[in-house]
Amino acid sequence: MASQFSLAMVRNIGIAAHIDAGKTTLTERILFYTGRIHRVGEVHEGMATMDFMEEEQQRGITITSAATSVSWRDHVVNIIDTPGHVDFTVEVERSLRVLDGVVAVFCAVAAVQPQSETVWRQADKYGVPRIAFVNKMDRVGANFQNVVASMRERLGANAVPIQLPIGAEADFQGIIDLVTNQAYFYINEEGSEIEERPIPEAMAEEVHEARLALLEAVADVDDHLLEKYLADEPIEDHEVATAVRAATVKGLMVPVTTGSAFRNRGVQFLIDAVVDYLPSPLDVGEAHGTDTRSGEPITREPDDSEPFAGLAFKVQNDPRVNQKLTYVRIYSGVLEKGQSVLNAAKGRQVRVGRLLRMHANKQEDLPRARTGDIIAVIGLNDVATGETLCDAKQPITFEPITFPEPVIWMSVEPRTRADEEKLGNALQRLRDEDPTFQVRYDEETGQTVISGMGELHLEIIINRLLREFRVDARVGTPQVSYRETVERAGHGEGKFVRQSGGRGQYGHVVLDIEPLDEGGVLFEDRTIGGVIPKEYMSSIQAGVIEAAESGVLAGYPLVDVRAAVVDGSYHEVDSSEIAFKVAAAMALKAAAQKAGVKLMEPIMEVEVVTPRDYLGDVIGDLNQRRARIGAMRPSPGDTETLTAYVPLAEMFGYATALRSISQGRATYTMEPARYQEVPASIREELIAGR
Repeated sequence: MASQFSLAMVRNIGIAAHIDAGKTTLTERILFYTGRIHRVGEVHEGMATMDFMEEEQQRGITITSAATSVSWRDHVVNIIDTPGHVDFTVEVERSLRVLDGVVAVFCAVAAVQPQSETVWRQADKYGVPRIAFVNKMDRVGANFQNVVASMRERLGANAVPIQLPIGAEADFQGIIDLVTNQAYFYINEEGSEIEERPIPEAMAEEVHEARLALLEAVADVDDHLLEKYLADEPIEDHEVATAVRAATVKGLMVPVTTGSAFRNRGVQFLIDAVVDYLPSPLDVGEAHGTDTRSGEPITREPDDSEPFAGLAFKVQNDPRVNQKLTYVRIYSGVLEKGQSVLNAAKGRQVRVGRLLRMHANKQEDLPRARTGDIIAVIGLNDVATGETLCDAKQPITFEPITFPEPVIWMSVEPRTRADEEKLGNALQRLRDEDPTFQVRYDEETGQTVISGMGELHLEIIINRLLREFRVDARVGTPQVSYRETVERAGHGEGKFVRQSGGRGQYGHVVLDIEPLDEGGVLFEDRTIGGVIPKEYMSSIQAGVIEAAESGVLAGYPLVDVRAAVVDGSYHEVDSSEIAFKVAAAMALKAAAQKAGVKLMEPIMEVEVVTPRDYLGDVIGDLNQRRARIGAMRPSPGDTETLTAYVPLAEMFGYATALRSISQGRATYTMEPARYQEVPASIREELIAGR
């Protein structure tokens, strides 16, 4: 679609928020008002266009990000609707990596919630400009100013209203545009009839103060506007709009809009704001990467005449036709059907099959795609999430996408031999889709073990095995993903020697290890003078990594460690790859034992919203779960919001316990916060249990 438009008229945006803030309902209204669909599908009816997976329709939540494109005021807006549940944060992470702007949706009653904070941190990480939409202004307890204050306090955002709601709750009637200083009232329930009227007299002072605050916020980015403001000269609407856009694109402010997506109010004004204030690919500018051959920093301008370069940010299996879709953001150049491009990560050329414009799960074939496009490609079977695709003659590698480590695991076994044959293939395809889903084979138990971001994440995986891949499996109970790490530097030696007549086995490795802040296992070769031939280094690295995966103390993976080969020896006849692999594993375990090994457990940030009458009981229960109580703050409706940090091991069954404590009136959310050392008493239990 971008080929029909100037690149300045393109917007690549995501819609993101905490679960139940109304993202998908908002997206559905955007599709309706832009003419992309002709009937609104409701989330609660399982009919939302963007929630096309069966699991999404049954549960009423978004599980996977979905892409579409709409036209508005001669602009093309590419939209990615993302999940709000923390278990599917991978979808938000990889979407934000390739988007130019975000609409952050907040519930007018609940204000900033835990996943709101997570999304905000992810957007900060990639420097993505944002617009806020305060949704559900028709709900009981809706408070626009409370949300703005919450954004400033909890997110550190320079949240500046560019709209004000006229009324709230059942009396929510319309919107005041602070840029134009106009009031708009909704006449019908469909939101199609909007009437411009004078600003209500009762709101005159509030509007005056809010517009002054807006002018003060944008004056900092426009010297001319600042001069006019200080001189008390008239300021034109278009001058304010231009300054709001400049401040938003630079990340200096977050314009705040408002409405009720379900009641069809405020949606058109939000789409206007997306077009007016969020950046185009031209505003974002050049994409930074590394020359794949020299390792030097290079850039690509957002221009069709530049060499082709794009990032594969999502892989999806289409079960209807048994095809793999690879979603690509094009940063420069043109991509055509049948073209061969370089996978910079693997150093191999791949051929593009079909190019598709996606509308949820519907596909539109394209002959070519251009700079700024977000498209899906069929035929890239050897391309993974986060890999760069580029012109082979002028290769570039973009920074890959990083993902959090799983915190929970369970065993999975096929029920029949027929299921056994299908299970491995199904798990691999699911792994290709989701970088936070991991699969390994436990040699001690003979079981296949799957890991993920939470109970819901793994539950969805198991259901997809049955529904999409027709694999019936027995699953174990969820278990915590503990980790091992070293306390200090250590030195270890491993020597593997076998002599039994004929050719023997000989491998000798000396390792130095030390703790890392984070990052799995970092392997280095520091040998001097050829004490170990270079052809054995890959085997030594494999031995170190496999030994780390098996753990040293209690069989849990050893992580956050740097392992450097510093010495060793070899035998010209008896040395082999397997001998050095075994010797490396021996050396790692010896070094780790000298360094001291700590057992680490995942800590969850838990937020509980409870009626004040039950607050004491809720805190007492959390304390029994080894919680560290954090902040407490009042919430709407005589409730308290409590933040606590609790080991994941203590949170199984918490939903049932909380319902019992509060008679079903309290709710909670949780997300991974960090790993910390397991207390000595529990550490001994875990070691004994292994």
